[in-house]
Amino acid sequence: MAGPGDNRKSNPYAPVDLEPLHRAVSGTVRAVSGEREAEVVFSRDRPGMSGNQIRLPEFSKRPTPEELAVVRGLGDSMALRMACHNPVTHAQMSPGGTDAQAIFDAVEQARIDSIGARRMPGMAKNLAAMHAEKYEKANFAAIDRKEDAPVSEAVAMLVREKLTGQKPPASAGRVLDYWRDFIEQKAAVDLDRLGSSIDDQDAFARVIRSMLSSMEMADDYAGDDLDNDEEDENLSDEDQPRSERENDEEVQEEAGEDSASAENSDSADEEMDQGEMDGAEVADTDLDDEADPDSEVAGETKRPNTAFDDFNDKVDYRVFSTEFDEEITADELCDQEELNRLRAHLDKQLAHLQGAVGRLANRMQRRLMAKQNRSWDFDLEEGYLDTARLVRMVIDPMQPLSFKMERDTQFRDTVVSLLIDNSGSMRGRPITVAATCGDILARTLERCGVKVEILGFTTKAWKGGQSREKWLEAGKPSTPGRLNDLRHIVYKSADTPWRRSRANLGLMMREGLLKENIDGEALIWAHDRLMARPEQRRILMMISDGAPVDDSTLSVNPGNFLEKHLRAVIEHIETRSPVELLAIGIGHDVTRYYRRAVTIVDADELAGAMTDQLAALFEDQAGTSAKGRRRK
Repeated sequence: MAGPGDNRKSNPYAPVDLEPLHRAVSGTVRAVSGEREAEVVFSRDRPGMSGNQIRLPEFSKRPTPEELAVVRGLGDSMALRMACHNPVTHAQMSPGGTDAQAIFDAVEQARIDSIGARRMPGMAKNLAAMHAEKYEKANFAAIDRKEDAPVSEAVAMLVREKLTGQKPPASAGRVLDYWRDFIEQKAAVDLDRLGSSIDDQDAFARVIRSMLSSMEMADDYAGDDLDNDEEDENLSDEDQPRSERENDEEVQEEAGEDSASAENSDSADEEMDQGEMDGAEVADTDLDDEADPDSEVAGETKRPNTAFDDFNDKVDYRVFSTEFDEEITADELCDQEELNRLRAHLDKQLAHLQGAVGRLANRMQRRLMAKQNRSWDFDLEEGYLDTARLVRMVIDPMQPLSFKMERDTQFRDTVVSLLIDNSGSMRGRPITVAATCGDILARTLERCGVKVEILGFTTKAWKGGQSREKWLEAGKPSTPGRLNDLRHIVYKSADTPWRRSRANLGLMMREGLLKENIDGEALIWAHDRLMARPEQRRILMMISDGAPVDDSTLSVNPGNFLEKHLRAVIEHIETRSPVELLAIGIGHDVTRYYRRAVTIVDADELAGAMTDQLAALFEDQAGTSAKGRRRK
């Protein structure tokens, strides 16, 4: 690098030739990973791994020593994962439950990083810089309550401290301090055993499972039950962990469903739900006569408005208690000052994404506004007299009068509801992008005269909360049904202007908010809110990254209890409701649940998927309405 160095002596602001840095980092990554075919890519996209490709952040034009250390730390961490991690073993040993799964994943990554830090002091410095920047971006230093401190990160910090002797960086704040006494009191013996098994992933995972059991977050690992299950070797990233209290028959049924094709799954679900829905089909004939008299607008016949009042009884879905459920607005959960701070943090995190999302929003706005331009149908038998064609009567008095009529704009009388999964698995990049996209989409549609509401769903507590306590006091009755306290959040109502709700979306950045997800009841809630709206057209968009998971519920009910209810709710909305339902899955195949759905791999693709899906809906509606008028 003599040339670039000489240039910088004469001009300290001259950009550095980055190619030698790229070669050095790429060579180190391939050497550490042991994969000669490993491909290292430097880009502005989110760092990550895909197969043998490792994606690292591109260096700035004049990289600082701190930036060099962070990028090298990311490369070291991914290379170590490629060399020291077996995804099949990890999937087999993973516990059920979102919280336990998060801890298990975080500690496994801590094991991987600690292997490199113990062997190479230079790598230890790079990894420390990487972790320091990670905690700084997550704003851990601002966490001032134990409830907001993520226990998964606290356990990972303590494990790294035990394995390497390095204290957490200052940017980690007091996250570990809040949880240290609890973890050491519950799992001191297991923590002391970690060092001897660091090089054996299977043995290390068993110690972590024992530690989770001591912390009352998961059961001990039942190795014999999983060793005989050949399906475990084919687990993919989309498979969701199930409670380990499920019996063998239920596990085999789920494995069969996962291995089937999407078409077979859909047909099987329709056959399964057919018998359960017979009672609902009988009711449809009675409801046809009660349809809204305005339902045949512009030649469009809407489906009857059916409620969910007795739906759960028909599909055998039970709720132990609704006493502790809540529907709450964002400003009730958080004071305005903190909302403004969280909103500022959200804007800072996604400053580089605003331009791309804004361009997509502007493109959709142009497409929608083009449909709002005044247009007319000519040569009609009634309507407004077309004066431009009066000349024909002068030429030929036998010609009939010609009339015209302004076309209706269908999507002006429309409301769109965005239902965002606020579960723990959305923490980090997915929830940040979802919040920003919801914000910009609401602003765009509002300009086009379309009302938008933004909703979120999660639970009030991990592991059941007050509902579970009530169940324990009642003597633990069998199959109690849903056993957690729902929290449904209204970030923006349809009638509230965007400028007054802008800060509310920052609440999604609050640590401790994201917990479990019970999708079926959230869909019913959002659907019923839409049905109470006066607009003629109602669109419901679900944004999620996985199947419904609630450890408390699944531990005392059949393993497919929540998923079966979700499928029944979706089928009911898609076939018996005027609400148009579509879904976007982030890293999770939602096409097996929803008829109109799209799956994206990276959260950064969410903005394009949302705008394309909504624009396509409006275009389809415009085409359908035009055909209806021509038939008339």
